[in-house]
Order: sequence, then structure tokens, then C-alpha cells
Amino acid sequence: MVVIANVVVFVVVMYVNDCPHKSDRCLAKFLGRFSFESFKKNPLLGPSSSTLEKMGALAWGKIVHKRQGWRLLTCMWLHAGILHLLANMFCVAFIGIRLEQQFGFVRIGAIYLVSGFCGSILSCLFVQNAISVGASSALFGLLGAMLSELLINWTTYENKGVALIMLLVIVGVNLALGTLPPVDNFAHIGGFLGGFLLGFLLLIHPQFEWEENRVSLMPGSIVKPKYNTCQLVLCITAVIVFVAGFTSGLVILFRGDNLNRYCKWCHKLSYSSKSQWT
Repeated sequence: MVVIANVVVFVVVMYVNDCPHKSDRCLAKFLGRFSFESFKKNPLLGPSSSTLEKMGALAWGKIVHKRQGWRLLTCMWLHAGILHLLANMFCVAFIGIRLEQQFGFVRIGAIYLVSGFCGSILSCLFVQNAISVGASSALFGLLGAMLSELLINWTTYENKGVALIMLLVIVGVNLALGTLPPVDNFAHIGGFLGGFLLGFLLLIHPQFEWEENRVSLMPGSIVKPKYNTCQLVLCITAVIVFVAGFTSGLVILFRGDNLNRYCKWCHKLSYSSKSQWT
């Protein structure tokens, strides 16, 4: 459903963009008003930056000064071009289907949306001179949730060390690539952190012994707790950190603060340009 929704939104954006009405240098002119902007304007085969901004791209000035907070959500459904869309949707389908089969659409959908929202918040706190679009913040949220799910359900996994190393390598490589132009890596980081914390809460598994006892409980047998102490500590800590971070992030955002003033090296984590894709 997420993939279909993103494709539908992209088609609508291209219809609104209507390149032939504004320029005679459109690509794939046989598509009519769905044709792409020139490579000079958009090398990803998509609409113009002005159309993306009009349709709900992440734009700090409009969110803070014009109180258009809805952009924190709409930006994750927009894509800079068909290449951008295909790359993100392939990853979302590859990761999301596996998680949805295991935990259900509601929980994974909630992580996807809230992680994307968290990515938008962190992006606005550091990137205030560019627009940003894309589902990568939500995608990184799913990666973060996979990591926390592995950690909080550690005792239920075989070959968990290998799984942990592979997941950390995937995340590390993608975050490193996020420093290249014109990617909004702050959205990636915010989405990853949001998904990581939510995963402790929403993807926790009962202990295997508790599941066994529930199925075959014999008279006089000792009932194992549903969750062990480590799981409960991780879950409670994650909830506290998430609520504190989410709330403070929103407050700082709508106060109009720029966190680059307090973190002089943070700008190195993401490339800065007038248009950024996530």
C-alpha cells in the first residue's frame, strides 16, 4: 500500500508540474504534461523544485514562519524524480514486506510514518536553506527498528552476531553515502533514531519459555514472566528518550532555532544545497 500511495502521489505531482506548459526543454515530450524537466533542472527525471515545494516539500521557512507543519508529513510522500522513486520504493518493499509479515501492517506502518516525521524534524533543525523530499527517512526508520528488534529479542535469535554485524554495515554504508550531494542525511539520521526507539516498544517478543508455558501449563509449574528484565528496561528507556527527544525537537523547531549554532561540526554530516533528496 505504501508503494502504491507513493507512485500515485508522484503521478499527481507530475500532472501538476505540467512541464510543456512552462518550458520547451522537457524530456520525454510524448508523455505530454507528465513529461520530465530537463536534466539541468532535475537529473532524476522528475518535476521542478518549485512544484515540489508547492505540493508539500520540507521547507523550514514555510513550516516555522507560515505554520505549515503538515509539510513534516507530506514531504515523505514526494520524490524528486522517477529514479529517486524507484530506488526508495524498491528498498521499502524489500525491507517492509519482511517486517510486515512478521509484525503486521499496523505496527510497521506506525513506525514508517512516525520515523519519517522524526526525520523531518531533525532535518529542519539543521537544514534551513533548502527543500527536501523523499521516503528515505521512513526507510531508515525501518532499518533502525530492525536493529532494536534484534537487540530487544536477542535471546530468540540464532546467528545473532552475524545478523547484527550485517545490519550495522548496511546502516553505516547508507549513512556514509548520505554525506554525498544532494542527500539530506539529517533526515536519514532522524528517521533511523525514531525507528530505533520505536522498535523497542512495538517489536518486542515475549520470552520463548513464556510462550511454551502458555501452551502447555502443567499444575505446579513455574510461570515465566512474559518479558525479561532487560527487555523491560530497554522498552521503558526507549519510551522516555523518544518522548523527550520528540517533544524537545518540536519545541526547538517552532521556536525557529538553528542547531548548527550549537554544533559547529554537525554540518559535515550532510551535504547542503538548495534542493535535497532523502
